[in-house]
Amino acid sequence: MTTLYLIAAILFAMIVYMLVTVLRTRGAVAPLTQDEFIAGYRKAQLIDVREPKDFDAGHILGARNIPLTQFRQRYKEIRPDKPVYLYDQNGSRSGRAALFLKKRGCSQLYMLKGGFRQWTGKIKTK
Repeated sequence: MTTLYLIAAILFAMIVYMLVTVLRTRGAVAPLTQDEFIAGYRKAQLIDVREPKDFDAGHILGARNIPLTQFRQRYKEIRPDKPVYLYDQNGSRSGRAALFLKKRGCSQLYMLKGGFRQWTGKIKTK
C-alpha cells in the first residue's frame, strides 16, 4: 500500500512540474505557426537548438546550430536586441532555451509550433 502512495506522489510531482514548466514557457516565448514563422524568421536570428547530428541531417535554410546542451557556453552569440526564432525537433527544447534567454535579457522570443518535425518549407542538408 505504501508503494502505491509513493508512486502516486511521484506521478503527482511530475505532473505539477510539467504544468509549471508549461506555464513558465508560455510567458517567455510566443509559439508561431509555420506561416507566421516563415513571415518573420528572415529578419531575425534563426536558432536550431537540436544536437549537431540532427542539424546536419536537415535544418531550416539560414539557421544556426546552438544546441541546448551548449547554451550556457554559447548564449552570448545571440543578440538580445534582435528577435530570436527558435526551433527543435518537436517544440520542447525551444521552450527551455527561451526561458534561459529571457533570463539573459532577450525579450523578442518566438518558437516554431510543432518543431522541425512538422516543417514543410525549405531545408538544407549536409
